[in-house]
Amino acid sequence: MMTQSDQSQYIIRRGELAHGDYELDLDPERAGWEWSSLRVIALEPGQSAEVPGGEHEFLVLPLSGGCTVEAGGSAYEVAGRESVFTDITDYVYVPRRTDIRVTAAERGARLALPGAKATADLPLRYCPRSEVGTGLRGAGPSSRQVNNYALGNEVSTSHLLACEVLTPGGNWSSYPPHKHDEHTEVERVLEEIYYYEVRQGGVGDDSAEGFAIQRIYPSPGHDIDVCTEVRAGDVVIMPYGYHGPSVAAPGYDLYYLNVMAGPAEDSTWLMTDDPHHTWVRQTWEDQEVDPRLPMTPMN
Repeated sequence: MMTQSDQSQYIIRRGELAHGDYELDLDPERAGWEWSSLRVIALEPGQSAEVPGGEHEFLVLPLSGGCTVEAGGSAYEVAGRESVFTDITDYVYVPRRTDIRVTAAERGARLALPGAKATADLPLRYCPRSEVGTGLRGAGPSSRQVNNYALGNEVSTSHLLACEVLTPGGNWSSYPPHKHDEHTEVERVLEEIYYYEVRQGGVGDDSAEGFAIQRIYPSPGHDIDVCTEVRAGDVVIMPYGYHGPSVAAPGYDLYYLNVMAGPAEDSTWLMTDDPHHTWVRQTWEDQEVDPRLPMTPMN
């Protein structure tokens, strides 16, 4: 069994990779892989930040607030949202080798920049909220909402896949557990990042910081064993193995941003369930979707 110190390489606590305007700056070197990355920038109202271009494509995806994105002499107004628990958002796709400048709107902004090493040059584009693919997945205690920003929707990327999952308190997401760590007809190799936000709980003026539980365990040929509590701003990286469930503690709604990328040229999310647990999907046919869903407006 892996010890806590052994599993710590896969767990990044809030603030551990912070510097300057960045609440999080997770690059492939720190993750110990090649493709996936994630940054989170926090800006005060009207504050600007330069984001230099590199070999990674990325999204400018507001977690809260809005911003202006400037690049190549053009400016794009991103309306954003109040929080990840209140709405979906418009966003901008930024190709590799493209310098941008972001300026927070009057409410300030927290901006996620999910990224992937790119092997093709695509046009920078503004993506309206109408292009976000939304849906409900699972049933009963496995009910959750999925919002696709670069996964199965109209946005073209080189290798980047990105979506967010909203899970009502007490429910299980990423369930049945699944993997994507080998290239087959039904699976692709994808390095994955989970970035978490947890809605505060409590009654009246008594608010409490929420938490969730994340599990990863070995798949054939891959030795990994993680079971950890996660809170807002924490990250878990998943290079391989069966991942799931992501368990939202009762009373605390859970959000996580999924960032995935890998060497395949077809930017496709293909995964396989743990065969011991895939039968659970059949039980959804006789269960209702959790009435607390959807948690935000959907398309």
